[in-house]
Amino acid sequence: MQIASDSEALDAYSQTVSTVAEALAPSVANLRVLARRRDGAELAVGAGSAIVLAGDGHLLTSAHVVTGRRPGATRDGVASFTDGSETRFSVIGADRLSDLAVLRTEAGDLTPAALGDADDLRVGQLVVAIGNPHGFAGSVTAGVVSALGRSLPAREAATVRTIDNVIQTDAALNPGNSGGALVTSALRVVGVNTAVAGMGLGLAVPINDATRRVIGTLMTDGRVRRGYLGIAGAPRPVPPAQRERYGAEPVIEVDAVVPDSPADRAGIIPGDLLVALDGRRLGGITDLQQSLDGDAIGGRLVVTLLRDGREKQMLVVPDELSG
Repeated sequence: MQIASDSEALDAYSQTVSTVAEALAPSVANLRVLARRRDGAELAVGAGSAIVLAGDGHLLTSAHVVTGRRPGATRDGVASFTDGSETRFSVIGADRLSDLAVLRTEAGDLTPAALGDADDLRVGQLVVAIGNPHGFAGSVTAGVVSALGRSLPAREAATVRTIDNVIQTDAALNPGNSGGALVTSALRVVGVNTAVAGMGLGLAVPINDATRRVIGTLMTDGRVRRGYLGIAGAPRPVPPAQRERYGAEPVIEVDAVVPDSPADRAGIIPGDLLVALDGRRLGGITDLQQSLDGDAIGGRLVVTLLRDGREKQMLVVPDELSG
């Protein structure tokens, strides 16, 4: 078996990164986020990157790039590309709880990026980050997938949720990379770069079925609807006496119930152990969040829980989560 020399291996690595950069750089925009002063003049208040979703002018970016401090507040601006062209953009919809936003530009001839599936990634796989750190347009860094399945907290006003299956990479990310593309050697965007957690530790929101639904909902409705029960809780082990019936996966222990919330009206109390919602096993808060999508709002759902060692079933009708 012939083994490639160091120079040949380096050339292959360089060729892969160069190919990705050449193919995807035209599909990644540099964003200048603007605000208007009282005298009508515009000034730059932020920067980031965005990925071209469609040739008709739709872009995908991180919500924190284009949202203000007030809940629901968004900011427009200017998107520029590596060919020197510029176009104004406005925000169609932003969802801080997934850290994704969809923009509309005035351009109609953009080069869209091909979206992949982060569920197919493997630890150690080569990835390339393309963005505009510190305003340097079209910057490219390369690294590997350091870990999968990370979690990232997201907040909208008083609501805190978890972004699941976040990609960790050692490809260098810096301020301004947010909203840029994390790309595989197959030229597929598998993540939206979102955070720098430390030296050599970057995080990206995955492109998968869940985030595709968020993107589609933002494009059509401008916002993402979620259900709300009104509980605070945490995972805890299944009591030994119930493990044969429910398995070793944890349950959710209810720590607090918001007065007059759907959970309160259903009769759920602190100390209850939530096992399932409408037949879906709940092994943690993430499972509960995923069960409470827009379709759950106003529906009659069966909660299976343990109270004093006994199984009980209750009907709960989720409200819509508000900021």
